[in-house]
Amino acid sequence: MCRVVPVPPVPPNSETHFSSDTDFEDIEGKNQKQGKGKTCKKGKKGPAEKGKSGNGGGKPGGPNRMNGHHQQNGVENMMLFEVVKMGKSAMQSVVDDWIESYKHDRDIALLDLINFFIQCSGCKGVVTAEMFRHMQNSEIIRKMTEEFDEDSGDYPLTMAGPQWKKFKSSFCEFIGVLVRQCQYSIIYDEYMMDTVISLLTGLSDSQVRAFRHTSTLAAMKLMTALVNVALNLSINMDNTQRQYEAERNKIIGKRANDRLELLLQKRKELQENQDEIENMMNAIFKGVFVHRYRDAIAEIRAICIEEIGIWMKMYSDAFLNDSYLKYVGWTMHDKQGEVRLKCLTALQGLYYNKELNSKLELFTSRFKDRIVSMTLDKEYDVAVQAIKLLTLVLQSSEEVLTAEDCENVYHLVYSAHRPVAVAAGEFLYKKLFSRRDPEDDGILKRRGRQSPNANLVKTLVFFFLESELHEHAAYLVDSMWDCATDLLKDWECMNSLLLEEPLNGEEPLTDRQESALIEIMLCTIRQAAECHPPVGRGTGKRVLTAKEKKTQLDDRTKITELFAVALPQLLAKYSVDAEKVTNLLQLPQYFDLEIYTTGRLEKHLDALLRQIRDIVEKHTDIDVLEACSKTYHALCNEEFTIFNRVDIARSQLIDELADKFNRLLEDFLQEGEEPDEDDAYQVLSTLKRITAFHNAHDLSRWDLFGCNYKLLKTGIENGDMPEQIVIHALQCTHYVILWQLAKITESSSTKEDLLRLKKQMRVFCQICQHYLTNVNTAVKEQAFTILCDVLMIFSHQIMTGGRDMLEPLVYTPDSSLQSELLSFILDHVFIDQDDDNNSADGQQDDEASKIEALHKRRNLLAAFCKLIVYTVVEMNTAADIFKQYMKYYNDYGDIIKETMSKTRQIDKIQCAKTLILSLQQLFNEMIQENGYNFDRSSPTFSGIKELARRFALTFGLDQLKTREAIAMLHKDGIEFAFKEPNPQGESHPPLNLAFLDILSEFSSKLLRQDKRTVYVYLEKFMTFQMSLRREDVWLPLMSYRNSLLAGGDDDTMSVISGISSRGSTVRNKKTKPATGKRKYMHLTEESSSSDSMWLNREQTMHTPVMMQTPQLTSTIMREPKRLRPEESYMGVYPMQPEHHQAPLDYNTQVTWMLAQRQQEEAARQQQERAAMNYVKLRTNLQHAIRRGTSLMEDDEEPIVEDVMMSSEGRIEDLNEGMDFDTMDIDLPPSKNRRERTELKPDFFDPASIMDESVG
Repeated sequence: MCRVVPVPPVPPNSETHFSSDTDFEDIEGKNQKQGKGKTCKKGKKGPAEKGKSGNGGGKPGGPNRMNGHHQQNGVENMMLFEVVKMGKSAMQSVVDDWIESYKHDRDIALLDLINFFIQCSGCKGVVTAEMFRHMQNSEIIRKMTEEFDEDSGDYPLTMAGPQWKKFKSSFCEFIGVLVRQCQYSIIYDEYMMDTVISLLTGLSDSQVRAFRHTSTLAAMKLMTALVNVALNLSINMDNTQRQYEAERNKIIGKRANDRLELLLQKRKELQENQDEIENMMNAIFKGVFVHRYRDAIAEIRAICIEEIGIWMKMYSDAFLNDSYLKYVGWTMHDKQGEVRLKCLTALQGLYYNKELNSKLELFTSRFKDRIVSMTLDKEYDVAVQAIKLLTLVLQSSEEVLTAEDCENVYHLVYSAHRPVAVAAGEFLYKKLFSRRDPEDDGILKRRGRQSPNANLVKTLVFFFLESELHEHAAYLVDSMWDCATDLLKDWECMNSLLLEEPLNGEEPLTDRQESALIEIMLCTIRQAAECHPPVGRGTGKRVLTAKEKKTQLDDRTKITELFAVALPQLLAKYSVDAEKVTNLLQLPQYFDLEIYTTGRLEKHLDALLRQIRDIVEKHTDIDVLEACSKTYHALCNEEFTIFNRVDIARSQLIDELADKFNRLLEDFLQEGEEPDEDDAYQVLSTLKRITAFHNAHDLSRWDLFGCNYKLLKTGIENGDMPEQIVIHALQCTHYVILWQLAKITESSSTKEDLLRLKKQMRVFCQICQHYLTNVNTAVKEQAFTILCDVLMIFSHQIMTGGRDMLEPLVYTPDSSLQSELLSFILDHVFIDQDDDNNSADGQQDDEASKIEALHKRRNLLAAFCKLIVYTVVEMNTAADIFKQYMKYYNDYGDIIKETMSKTRQIDKIQCAKTLILSLQQLFNEMIQENGYNFDRSSPTFSGIKELARRFALTFGLDQLKTREAIAMLHKDGIEFAFKEPNPQGESHPPLNLAFLDILSEFSSKLLRQDKRTVYVYLEKFMTFQMSLRREDVWLPLMSYRNSLLAGGDDDTMSVISGISSRGSTVRNKKTKPATGKRKYMHLTEESSSSDSMWLNREQTMHTPVMMQTPQLTSTIMREPKRLRPEESYMGVYPMQPEHHQAPLDYNTQVTWMLAQRQQEEAARQQQERAAMNYVKLRTNLQHAIRRGTSLMEDDEEPIVEDVMMSSEGRIEDLNEGMDFDTMDIDLPPSKNRRERTELKPDFFDPASIMDESVG
């Protein structure tokens, strides 16, 4: 939306003069011009008289003009639309040329202006002079509507390209300049403005969207320009009245009677002009705005709301009242975000001016709740502007917003959307932190605990604790970073509050408050050092400007100089508090380590290292130990001179830990002695410390694999090892292997190193596999996670990137390991929420623990699906995962769907076979539970069908890309359906025949020619008696056959397939179709050729070798016979059904197919018709029901023609108490003006305004 800023009131030294003398003289001159215009008011010329007086005033005539434009600047015979479209000339000169043309011949000039509006709408029609003279506006508009081509897309106001980029702004500017240049004479001649307003009003009521949009935009910009004229008239009237009063108050001897009469005449003419402007504005407001602010098109509604906001801001005396504010209030309930956004921006311009607050009190009281609710708008831009508007309301009057209103905004500082959070942070700062007590002025220069920021920091801590979102301190800091930088960077004050004793009468911080302050302080330091929002806010790191880089360096220097000294003191004070120590130990990550040397702070570094060592010895908490490890890692940077000092301290610490661990382990594993709890605790605490350090540091020289292997081996043999010891031993061993792999990869290694790592890795995988069957769930989860990581790292992917020397390390899991991994997933992931007893230590099963448990299960499933995607395990194992898609859609639907997508990219055919396998497994499970005589309308069977439908949707619209995969899916499905013959004989259906009902969900994904081929393949399994059966038990076969016959004779190829297939030839639309015998022969040839091609797929199709199928322990259906690679991909239709038939070669197959067709055609036609009609009716009914009750489809939101969100009842409630009696535009009287006539009554009914109909 291009917003044209209205012309401001003219200053005293311009055309609208404010001083008495110049104003009098100027107005006198202008009255002469107005007099010319006023003469037209006496009697309007008829059509025959138009143009006869155009040459008055001695102006040169037409030789040098065409269509009202000078033949200058190389522009000849151009209409107004072309001139504005070029955008080269200044708009002032364009309007001046048109005014000269209007004075020469106003009919020609107006005709050009009318065509300008028509052409701006994208209409190719032209209003001729004959039409202008003899046709009414409605007839002209009807004629233009007939010539309008809405499908062409040529709409100048929205067209793309450099030529049209600025057209909209030029269009709006032209209207504003036109009124401004005509404001002293032409607009009062009762001809030009009447014609334009009448035309725009008619166009705004058109059914053509472009006409309605263009005319509404023009009318609203015209109204804005007239409001500016009315404002200037009001100023002139005030000046004239003041001059008149001053002259009349003079003594009689000095009073100039002629001047008094002249001022009276001037005031009278100004009043007449103002009345004229009021009439024009009333015509536009009632004829256009009142109807179009509720138009069906959101952009048109937005235009109206944007402009009424300008009117109220520009001329508040006339427009800023409840009669106009109500339109903005109502439209805040609009369904389109762009319209609601315009409402808020319009209101921001009003609330920004504190002088207007008194006129907004009633509006604020009525619509405040709506504005507060809009802070949670689904459109983030709307929510941001709603918060900014509330901030302006807060600044204007703090009493307006209640505590509840403010709290609704406060919590948005934790929003993941940064603009919303920043706006809420500014609101929070204005409300709680911007006020300063007068007594603080005397202590502005004090620092630390006595600084004025001390109380504000405490307020921030109190707010953070009361918000009950303690883990989101980083979001709170980021929200307030832009508006409260000085407060958040006052680290000296924060440090003083933590270290110094409270002053007399000051309450000390509680333990909880100190923890919160340390967390906030850490977040502010991180924000200053990294200069980007926390994770979850923002798309990533952006490039810093030079100024930002300098600020970043200055802040890091300031942080280092302060906390290099203070951090050891803080650690010493809070050394026993795990939460505080964990946060404090993260500070060195943001230090400028060079300052330790340049600032001669080595003694403080030694003090820091001593404190860290003490903390390692005191704590066994994983978070604390990992924080210590990361701190050592940050300080051990070889680029700085402090490296040696830190490295020595680290090595001494690890030496002690490793010696202690070996000593304790030897005692712990002595045979014949039962380990006591104290020994187990010592081993566990030491192992925790070593594991935490091994995560970030290479401890290979301490050879930790042997002792951990011994520990894990003993746990397997005895079965009584404490679970935490096993968990950390597994983790530590994992780190050992990863560090060895990193060392081999980064440097040249010997063959012995590779073999040793290979042996250790294989042994470790066997240990993890043993622990998959442990009785303890936590141990099993740890073993599973580590095993998935190791299998992923040491898969064939390890050789990518030119690392062929690592080929000996490649490890492929055998079938038993794959089966155990799958069993773990089925037993620990696909479970009901109530069955998950992961809270072994007696936690309450509250909502938070459920979310945490679900998050853990999702990670386990993702780890296994990663193995499937990267072909570490066979793709067939995914069948047990895919079949859970519907049942666990809410928990794991996204993971399973992504796995399907990735596997399809790897191998379409194998993925299709896996999908059909999952459906077969579900079908077998249902048979085992309900028997073969189940009800096909049962929820279980319907659920399998729905799953098949969802699987079919994942294949997309491009049928050519999935052609072979869909064909293979049908082949496997048909074979499964006829696999188990009925023991009662061929007169009874095969036991799995109902599976065809499920398979029919995929029929729509077949190409036309493939449907025929699949139909032929289906007939090979059918006997002649089967084709004659019409009982209910045979309905699945009838339904499936008809789904293959549907569309078999028409060319129903996918549009996308036709476009995207490069190798296929698509018939051109312009090509005439074959007729008569040619058409029949063409279809016959096409049918036989396509059938032959698919029947011969065995010889022509080349696909990858099939992966081995594991022995799936949790799978219901088992395949006793394993396919050989040459049997797996022989073709989509190898034509080897499991019936007792001799194998057929290719020629026999074709001959049999054609003969079978000829024999059965006559007998089948009559019998098929009744069955087809029945099944089609049944299928249509199923589709209708499915469309009405789709479960999880991402359906498009229906288009609702209702353009307002509020109901009539709500509007009537909003109207209550508001004064809506001034709907006619009645400009306010001047300050010294006598009382005017009574205000006209409001003829609008709120209920009628909210009517659904759109004119």
